[in-house]
Amino acid sequence: MADERQPAETTESVGEAKQADHVDYLIELLFNPDLQFRWKAAEALGEIRDPRAVEPLIQALQDPFEDVTWIAAQSLGKIRDPRAVEPLVKALESPDKWLRQGAAWALGKIADPRAAEPLIRLLKDPKADVRKNAAWALGKIGGEKVVVALQEAKNDPDPKVQQAATEALSSLEKAKAAGAKPAEAPVPPKP
Repeated sequence: MADERQPAETTESVGEAKQADHVDYLIELLFNPDLQFRWKAAEALGEIRDPRAVEPLIQALQDPFEDVTWIAAQSLGKIRDPRAVEPLVKALESPDKWLRQGAAWALGKIADPRAAEPLIRLLKDPKADVRKNAAWALGKIGGEKVVVALQEAKNDPDPKVQQAATEALSSLEKAKAAGAKPAEAPVPPKP
């Protein structure tokens, strides 16, 4: 009978090895000269959610192409590793609106309180989509200062930001009442 179980154990080991090789290969592709390989690798690493991808994805936040940086930020959010918080907070200061938007979303997914103050500042960003993502992210983090900032964001000139702030406040209220975090939102599409 032991022989019958051995193939299953071997199959699992092979599957794990293939997964490890796949992640390593994708990490290599993340630094390929071809832009398409880089952004596809960043996207796939986010889907796999392997913690080994965190440091390479943090490096990819410095890629010269916005498609790669934006997707790298989102992938870091999907992995939800606290090592990504500080680099993502720094990315909120980028001149690239896509990186700021992706970093805000990722920080909301990670929901680390260290991101609250930088995200509150992002509610004053010149781009409405960035402010909207900041409001959504703050709704995942919570806290007294966050509630005050979201109340102010309900007066934003852009209706999308107003709605995001209102929904974030509602999520925080529901979470507080239930003693849990608000429900997760899907990855926002890049227009």
